[in-house]
Amino acid sequence: MIVLGIETSCDETAAAIVEDGYKLHSNVVASSMDLHAVYGGVVPEIAARSHIEAIMPVIHQALDDAAMTWNNIDAIAVTYGAGLGGSLLIGVLSARTLAITKRKPLYAINHVEGHVYANFITETALPGYTVPKTQPEFPMLALIVSGGHSQLALFRNHFDYTLLGQTQDDAIGEAFDKVAKIVGLPYPGGPSVGKKALEGDAYTYSLPKAQMKHTSPALVALRQENDIKLPQVSPGTRHAVSYDFSFSGLKTAVLRAAQAAVGADFTLPSYELPQRLSEAQKANIAASFQRVAIETVVDKAILAFEEFTPKTVVIAGGVAASPELRRQLAERLPIPIAYTDPKLCTDNGAMIATLGCFTAQAHRPAADPYTLDIAPNLSM
Repeated sequence: MIVLGIETSCDETAAAIVEDGYKLHSNVVASSMDLHAVYGGVVPEIAARSHIEAIMPVIHQALDDAAMTWNNIDAIAVTYGAGLGGSLLIGVLSARTLAITKRKPLYAINHVEGHVYANFITETALPGYTVPKTQPEFPMLALIVSGGHSQLALFRNHFDYTLLGQTQDDAIGEAFDKVAKIVGLPYPGGPSVGKKALEGDAYTYSLPKAQMKHTSPALVALRQENDIKLPQVSPGTRHAVSYDFSFSGLKTAVLRAAQAAVGADFTLPSYELPQRLSEAQKANIAASFQRVAIETVVDKAILAFEEFTPKTVVIAGGVAASPELRRQLAERLPIPIAYTDPKLCTDNGAMIATLGCFTAQAHRPAADPYTLDIAPNLSM
C-alpha cells in the first residue's frame, strides 16, 4: 500500500509518499514561515495564497523524490481538519481533484491524529533522517503538543483511543509564541525561546502551574474499566487527577515577571518590554518559562503512565522537537522512549500518508472526492 499524503492545515504546504505505514519514500515541505515572521504569527490569508502557489509543485516533487509516478500510488490521504479554513481548503480541493482525475481512493485524515503516526515511520533512505527502529506497541500513551494542540490520549489500538485531557485555553506552542513576543524573540517562539533559555537560569523566576479539576465522561468511564482490570490499584487520589492543561495563567505570570524585572507595574504595555529587558533577563525569563511549561505537560504524562501502564509512550506535534521536552521525559519515564526525527514533528505530509496507510489497511471507508468538506474545528 503506497499512499501520497497532503498536508496544508497551517503555513506548511507538504506532500509525502509512505509505503505500508512505515517506509518513507519522500517528504517535501514548502513553508511560508518567513512571510509570517514579521507579523509574529501566521496570517491566514497569506498562508492560503502560499498554498495555492506551492501545492502542485510540492506534490510533483514528492513523486520525483520517490522516483514514482501516479501508477505507483494506491491512494491519496489529505488533512481535512483541524486547521485554518483557507489553508485546509487548498489541500482538500487539490486532493479531491487528483483523486477524481487519477482514479485513486481518497482518505480524510485528522491532523492531530496524524501527528501521532509520524512515530510509526521506521525506515527511510532519505538523507538526514533519524527514525525509530520499531513501531510503537499498544496500549500507547501519546502526548500531542504543538502551536494549536495540547492533548494526552491513550491508544488501545489503531482508531481506538480515549482523549484523557486537553488544553482549556492556549496550546503550549501558542504560549511559547506569546512569551517570545513578550521578551522580543523572533517567531516561531518554540525554537527561539529554547535557544535563549540555554543562556539563562531556569530557576530565576517562580512561575505557576495550573491546577485543573475537570475530568471528561470518557476518562471517568475509562477509569471505571481500569478499576475492574486492576482491582489491586487503589483509586484514591488517582481519580482526582485531571489531565487537562492550561497555559494562559503561566503566560500572564511571565508578563508580570517581565514587567517587575524592569521596575514597572502591570500598566506597562507589553510591546515596550523587549527594549527595556536586558539580554540576561530575557534568557532567565525564557529558561524559567520553558522549564515550567514543559514540566506541566510532562507531569501529566507521567501521571497517565502510572495510572494506565501503557507499553509505549510517544510525543507528537511541533513541540515534540523540543530538546528540553525530550530530556525531561527521558529522565522521568521508567521505560525508554524512541523519538522520531524533528523534521517529522512539525507539520508534514509523511504523518498524513502514514495514517492513510493504516486507514486503508483497516478497510475504513474512503471519502467521497465529490463532497469531502473541510472541518477547521475538528477534534480527536
